[in-house]
Parts: sequence; structure tokens; C-alpha cells
Amino acid sequence: MINLLSNIKISVPDKIYIKDPESSKLGKRIIEHSITLIDDIGFDSFTFKKLGSKIGSNESSIYRYFESKHKLLLYLTSWYWAWIEYQLVFATHSIQDKDEKLNKAIDIVTRKIKEDRNFTHINEVTLNRIVINEYSKSYLTKEVDEENKNGYFIIYKRLVTRIRDMILNINSNYKYASSLASTIVEGALHQHFLNSHFKSITDCNDNNITDFFKSLTFKAIEIKNNDR
Repeated sequence: MINLLSNIKISVPDKIYIKDPESSKLGKRIIEHSITLIDDIGFDSFTFKKLGSKIGSNESSIYRYFESKHKLLLYLTSWYWAWIEYQLVFATHSIQDKDEKLNKAIDIVTRKIKEDRNFTHINEVTLNRIVINEYSKSYLTKEVDEENKNGYFIIYKRLVTRIRDMILNINSNYKYASSLASTIVEGALHQHFLNSHFKSITDCNDNNITDFFKSLTFKAIEIKNNDR
């Protein structure tokens, strides 16, 4: 099983990058060290010049892979959501019970992240911090509609759709399945952020964020007698 998982390649929409960073040692170093640098100094202060200095390469070599740091952030966040999706699919595909399946899916998208040794050049724990702190910067732009048309957010949307479908499998009459599914995914990031920075306005911590979203979800979609 370990050998099988080690052969899995996380796919990111190819329009995001110029050259696939997974195709070369330099590309993998760009990804590995961009994660540590963004985590260290923040995305706003991050530049390709600083990254080039960190990896001992010309700034121009990074531009052969990504046309801008915005596209690099899109790549990192898309990779993260694809990694979450792969875990969700793998963990739920053999579960027949509908409640248990959704329960496991919420586990996957809300829990505290642990490092996955199947991808040695990417530290998922560090990448998770970037997604929590910086993900909104990938879509709060003037170009978001055009980038959406180009499929840049397809993995994130597909993940939300998978959870939506699990909700509807339990209660097909629930009117807000997409809204609830996106709230689970986005809300988990927000609660992790609050737990790290604004503890006074959240009741959640690393150990009970998942419990909160399970309670919220299953109470919302509870089937009443008149729904049967």
C-alpha cells in the first residue's frame, strides 16, 4: 500500500504554470522553498528574487515555471486542495453508510494537518498554514472571474461538490447543500485562523473544530418527520 501511494501524483490545472515544477529537481526545489519562505515572511513580502536567493538560482529561472507569484500561490493552494481531495476519496470510497461517509469527509477537511511522507518535497503542515493565512488572496482579485473560467479553482470547487453530494445523499430535500459544504471547507480554515490569532472570539481549538462542524452539519440536515 505504501508503494502504491508513493506513486500517486497530485495534479494541478496546467494553465496555472508555464512548466510543471514536478518535472524537474529545480521545479521541486522552487515549490519546497517557496512554501517555507511564504510561511516565514508572508505572501505580501514574498518575491521571486528572495526565493531565487534562497535556492541559489536566478530569478529568471523561476519565471520559466510561473509567470507571477500569484500563479505560484494558485499552484500551491490548488495542490493542497487536490491533496485533501485525494485523502477524502481514498478514505470514503468503501464506506456504504451515508452518515458515516459524510462524517469521515468532515474529518478530512477540518482536522489538524499531519505531514504526508508520500510527498517528500512538500511539507503539508507548513502548506496548511499558508492556506489558512493566505488562501483568500488567491481569489480576492479583479481577475477571479476570468481565472474561474480558465479552471484555476476547479479542484477546490470539485472538493466542495463532493461534500455537497454527500449531504444530499442523506437529505435530498435540504436546500442549502452547496452553501453548507462550502461553509464546512472555508469555515474550518477560518476557525483554525481564529484559534491561532483571535482565541477570544472562538470556542474551537485544534481538538474540537471537527466536532463543531459535525454538530453544525448534522443538525442542519436532520430529517424531520414531515421530510420523509
